[in-house]
Amino acid sequence: MRIDLHAHSTASDGTDSPAELVGAAARAGLDVVAITDHDTTAGWEPAAAALPAGMTLVPGAELSTVSIDPDTGYEISVHLLAYLFDPAAPAIVAEQTRLRIERRTRLRRMAERMAADGLPIDADEILGLLPEDSPAGRPHLAQALVRSGLVTSVDEAFSDYLHSRRGYYVARRDTPVEDAIDMVTAAGGVTVMAHPFAFSRGATISEDTLRDLAARGLTGVEVDHPNHDAATRARTRELADELGLIRTGSSDYHGTNKTIGLGQETTEPDQLEELVGRATGFQVVKG
Repeated sequence: MRIDLHAHSTASDGTDSPAELVGAAARAGLDVVAITDHDTTAGWEPAAAALPAGMTLVPGAELSTVSIDPDTGYEISVHLLAYLFDPAAPAIVAEQTRLRIERRTRLRRMAERMAADGLPIDADEILGLLPEDSPAGRPHLAQALVRSGLVTSVDEAFSDYLHSRRGYYVARRDTPVEDAIDMVTAAGGVTVMAHPFAFSRGATISEDTLRDLAARGLTGVEVDHPNHDAATRARTRELADELGLIRTGSSDYHGTNKTIGLGQETTEPDQLEELVGRATGFQVVKG
């Protein structure tokens, strides 16, 4: 059985629609795929409706959260995968709504800064291409930069225009990771820390912070991820076993926005079974 528990659609910053995502998963030979768009569950229903026969869908979301580094006091961006939670839980709905509104406002401000600097970027045009319930973000600005011809790829857009040291950048206010774990748990879901030690992506949490979050109720940790090298995977696996965390592996697929293919990293069936067994808020969908 081939299982990929981290994939994005056009409901957030992927390039496949939810229906296209599950179709692509079937063509990639997957038996199970999770839809984990950023801060939204909008893709769950269309993905389930298009689910090929014999495939299983794990509804989820990738939550934008932050952790405070105890040594520096600085915020560290943390990506928290949440699965099988009640999407109608009031606290979840309220926080996802806040994040979507703030993300759209942030995108507009960044686009306006670019336009004021003479770049061919139009905030209304970018937002007009997105569903109203879509969480807008820097990847959508990156796609606009590619369309404008200023860059040739999303990665180039981030390295040249969208990083935090560039004057176009606008900070955002994400959910404290402890609060996110509490909300998802209360909504019957389970949580997995995505690529916790992907140092190439920037500052990461410490091992001590992972221990604290495990004690808080974190369910699992993403061990096998394209941004984890062999040594990092080995150490993360050790920590997962030490802390009693479920171990997952996932591609973090974004369609053509990244070069990573569905099923590039996978989860062991027994780990998925344990993850699903701990959730009470929502059920997997079988095609």
